[in-house]
Amino acid sequence: MAVFLTDEWFEKVEQMGNEAGELNLPPALADMIVNLKVSDAGQDIEANFTEGLLHRGLNDAATTILLLDRDILQSIITDFDTNEIMGAFMGGKIRVEGDMSKLMAVQTARPSTEQKELYTRIKSMTTMA
Repeated sequence: MAVFLTDEWFEKVEQMGNEAGELNLPPALADMIVNLKVSDAGQDIEANFTEGLLHRGLNDAATTILLLDRDILQSIITDFDTNEIMGAFMGGKIRVEGDMSKLMAVQTARPSTEQKELYTRIKSMTTMA
């Protein structure tokens, strides 16, 4: 088990992503590069969503930044429920800076079977401590 958003967690996610191989992502998810600034107990954690995975740090190629809290991000990562994501956005729990067009394209995208399996594995090794 690794604590969500710690260095150890990011390392395990990267390793699991490498082991999973091709995720057969739908084009909207495969092309999406988004930076995240996650508020967590008074500190910001910087990450990016690229190639269907969450990575530590910001990605210079991103034109969009999502501002959200740790709980919302954890829900997105473990459930990947697009309705829940849109609800969080509409409720102001996710704020967007920059280009929203990529995010709009993701509304109809559904994760591949391979991505769902990987995220199930990630969820099983994640603790929120």
